[in-house]
Amino acid sequence: MSPCRSLRLAGVVVGLALLTAMAGADEGRQTSAKGPLTVLKANPRYFTDGSGKAVYLTGSHNWDTFQTWFKGEAQNELKAGEPGSFANYLDVLQTHQHNFIRLWVADTAWSPITHSAIEPQPYVRSGPDKAADGGLKFDLDQLNQSYFDELRTRVIAARNRGMYVAVMLFDSWGISWYGSERHNVTWSYHPFNKANNINGIDGDPNGDGRGLEYHTLRIAAITRLQEAYVRKVVDTVNDLDNVLYEISNESVADSKDWQYHLIKFIKNDEAARPKQHPILMSSYELSNANLFASPADAVAPTGMGDDPPKATGAKVVIVDSDHNGPHRRDAGFAWRVFLRGNQPIVMDWWSGPEWEPIRRAMGQTRAYADKMNLAAMTPHDDLASTTYCLANPGSEYLVYQPGKGKFTVDLKQAAVDFAVEWFDLKSEKATAEEAVQGGGVREFTPPGDGPTVLYIKAKVRGPGR
Repeated sequence: MSPCRSLRLAGVVVGLALLTAMAGADEGRQTSAKGPLTVLKANPRYFTDGSGKAVYLTGSHNWDTFQTWFKGEAQNELKAGEPGSFANYLDVLQTHQHNFIRLWVADTAWSPITHSAIEPQPYVRSGPDKAADGGLKFDLDQLNQSYFDELRTRVIAARNRGMYVAVMLFDSWGISWYGSERHNVTWSYHPFNKANNINGIDGDPNGDGRGLEYHTLRIAAITRLQEAYVRKVVDTVNDLDNVLYEISNESVADSKDWQYHLIKFIKNDEAARPKQHPILMSSYELSNANLFASPADAVAPTGMGDDPPKATGAKVVIVDSDHNGPHRRDAGFAWRVFLRGNQPIVMDWWSGPEWEPIRRAMGQTRAYADKMNLAAMTPHDDLASTTYCLANPGSEYLVYQPGKGKFTVDLKQAAVDFAVEWFDLKSEKATAEEAVQGGGVREFTPPGDGPTVLYIKAKVRGPGR
């Protein structure tokens, strides 16, 4: 989460009536998410579910998809953290053809922004003494079974809608502060603050009012407790196919070795279990280089929003707007990311219809991902003058024109006829055009006057032709 999270949270206001109107997915289209996902060997920019086909991930997420903590002045009426409204949330995503969410955790027990408890928590509140939020102190040796039961319930609910879930294990918001007098007290309510647990555990040994050490390996007793919690999460969801583990959201700069350790810990633990799941490592203060050098299967880097680099296949790349400009809601974000071989997800504020274009765009990119033989498609900025091109040269090409006007596509790889389809981002309609002959560089003129997508595919010639 970026340093401006405190401001962003205060602006999250959702109309449940809006969400209800947008919901109503066709129950007959619900299909269980298959897996577990593994990196596709033939094209490691993507996962596969074991079918050999590429699985493209895209979707919206929000802070309270797991825990409930929007109850005060910045109330989020979606209340995705509450069981009934989580179904509404999944309705909206399914309607928009999304297939990926993050289940957020907040590493603190009280929100000083919304003046409300953040529940459930992974540890039992046994007391007898009181913690800073007025509730009983935590016993860090006792894991709260209801937390893990609710986690499993939500992962299953998402699976039954065909959605994959990043199970977030830790978050930096509860251990740090963001420079505001109002918001620099999240650590005060953290279970690993020595004032809030009965175990004598101190996650802030230097006494600076932040628990940054909690996301390092400096305190062996804390690492052991974290491993016990992570093992319990794995116990809870290992048998489910739609799971990815996300170590920590936007953790601190000193967290590299700690995150690497937990990635290896999960991999070692799952190696002896029936199923193994991919692991996601996210960035904010850590450099992208730290992510790509990690043992994680997928990464969520920064600096990817405006003109994202091509995915190389070194890792599966999830481009999250939360790390790349949290206010992004233009449809072009999804297409820019997709056409460079990456996968877009969006931190959706659910604040009104202005978020509809990006929601629909993510679903539209997924529709083309499913339409193509994505396993054979790689980014080729050299084949289109717009530089946004996914292609299996000589067979299929998908090109994004972010502006307007003519552009060229290099079709020299095959002197065959190509079927032509345009998708206009303004009207959101697809239209067919006469076939074009390959064998050279061809110029294309979009039928509209704005951003557009061109899909061309080699025609199958019949016998004797």
